[in-house]
Amino acid sequence: MLTQFLTILIIISIIGCILYGRRLIKTEKVDAVFGNPERAKGGTHWVIVGSSVILMLWLYYSWDIARGFYPKSANELCQVAKINESLLGLKYQFPIEEREFKSTSIIKIENKNLVKIANEIKESPDLNDQQKTILVSYIDRTSKLIPFLTSEELIEMDTKIKIQEMTEQIKQLSVNFQKEDYPYETDAQKNERQKLVDEQGGWGIVTIDSGSGSIENTIEIPTAPQTKKGLKFHTAAKELSLINDKFFKLRNHNPLFKSAIKKLKDDIKAYRKGLDDSEEITSDYAKNIVKIARRIEFASIYPPNALNEMQEAIIEFDGLQNKEQGGLRLIDILLFPSGTIVASGATCSEQGSGRWLPKPSDTFNKFVLLSKPSVGYKNVPLLWIDMVDVSKWIGFILPDWIADILPGEYPVHTKDGIVKENFKSNVLKVVTGDFKLFKVPVPYGHIWDSFMRVFLGLVFGIIIGVPLGLFMGLNRFARGFFDPLIELYRPVPPLAWAPLIISVLGIDNSGKVFLLFMVSLSIMIISARAGASGTQLSKIHAAHSLGASKKQILRHVIFPNSLPEILTGIRVAVGMCWGTLVAAEFLAGTTGIGFVENVAKKYFQWEVIWITIIIMGLLGLLFDITLRKVIDKTIPWRGKG
Repeated sequence: MLTQFLTILIIISIIGCILYGRRLIKTEKVDAVFGNPERAKGGTHWVIVGSSVILMLWLYYSWDIARGFYPKSANELCQVAKINESLLGLKYQFPIEEREFKSTSIIKIENKNLVKIANEIKESPDLNDQQKTILVSYIDRTSKLIPFLTSEELIEMDTKIKIQEMTEQIKQLSVNFQKEDYPYETDAQKNERQKLVDEQGGWGIVTIDSGSGSIENTIEIPTAPQTKKGLKFHTAAKELSLINDKFFKLRNHNPLFKSAIKKLKDDIKAYRKGLDDSEEITSDYAKNIVKIARRIEFASIYPPNALNEMQEAIIEFDGLQNKEQGGLRLIDILLFPSGTIVASGATCSEQGSGRWLPKPSDTFNKFVLLSKPSVGYKNVPLLWIDMVDVSKWIGFILPDWIADILPGEYPVHTKDGIVKENFKSNVLKVVTGDFKLFKVPVPYGHIWDSFMRVFLGLVFGIIIGVPLGLFMGLNRFARGFFDPLIELYRPVPPLAWAPLIISVLGIDNSGKVFLLFMVSLSIMIISARAGASGTQLSKIHAAHSLGASKKQILRHVIFPNSLPEILTGIRVAVGMCWGTLVAAEFLAGTTGIGFVENVAKKYFQWEVIWITIIIMGLLGLLFDITLRKVIDKTIPWRGKG
């Protein structure tokens, strides 16, 4: 009740203050001089708007609004998540939420592996012609295993019956799911369920009576179904889970396949047994062929049309359960912005004394060693140049959905186990970078990763922070609205944000770059705002008297006057970003200078620690020298009166 009242009050405050501000703007006399700092004064009503927005976002992203208006929504979404978890395994086999049949995908991968190992064998200087012939024959026999599984004529009747049984079970579930009284619940079952609901408590931290006193229940999302709709999804999820388990225990093995793979494994085993110690490479190749054969054996490979009816049944049920969700889907979209609720098992939840001063020679030698790509640190050099195929960059830039929106379907394997590529699949290869073009030199390594993270975070902070800071320095609304937002997070140490950001965006570059962006953003906003608001009024008056337009005053008067503050802010931001980055890489990272130092600390690798310290100092110095040169070139009048 309190959350509902507070939410409504906040919305009224925001709307009221905005309307009041618009009325003031209309009635206010416009200054004859553009950019008068007096414009940026006042604006208390905008402060209320900014503060209310902060509180609203807090309520929104903490699920408080959803909890206040729809207290049982999380529990119902938990039951939906159980269904999605049960359907996931079944959908995995079909091009429902995937591009192609799982059978097709497995065949493509294993055929590719067989071709790769065959080429390696043919080109290997360590094998004689006889060994090559024998190994290639094993590869051919392995490849011929697939048609035994993909032929519709060879599929066993028992396998067909089991597939049909599971298909009928899914169809029957669809029929039952549409009934109003599904699932039928006896009074005893209802009482038992209600008991579980009472024991688990409500959504979030609640106080419950355990019989021996009041205790706190800290379950974030109750799992036992609380509503009739939730019970329907819960029951359907249990039935689907049984079908899913039964399906993945099924193997499409016919007598011809069993005989062929047993003969192949026995022959390879006998062949490897007859090899001596000098033929270890030959034995390894034979072993790898057996591994591929076993993957084919244990994979769920079926004829191309064997599962069509089951696929249709799954699609039909999935459509019914989506329809049954009704307004719950809208609640999920609007009130769960941090991601939907997912089920995992029985729980539901939302979606890291020694010699401390080494000799300089030891440190230098260690640096040279770590710089070698063949050594590096944790298999990554400090800094090196790698030849990267341009196709990988194309695949990184182009989104995968380009191929998905093209007309037509992705290729399906034939009954002979062959996948013929078409235009749609060839486009997919392009957008995923799965082709060869030409290679270009690209730097990589721990130093480069750290450098690029700082650079990108700083660039994004400048691009957004400078225009916003100038706007705040010249506009009362902007200053009143954004000040609370900025001053809320600016005093918070960057490392306090690090666990949250890394948890949401991951431990890769995205999380670290966003953290550095937050660090540099506040600095750039304050610097640009100080520069804009500090512009001498006499200069603005002079420019205006000469007939300058607002854009000209902004470009030729206000921005140049702000430039010293902006560039000083960049220098400060660089230092802050470096310190924050190292700490973030300490917390969660697989590459970067901070990651190297963190691992080295654990193993008392003092040389490595000092190398990281020196590198960080040199990179910081490089940034500072570069900025000094930029300052000298862009604002030569600075400090000269």
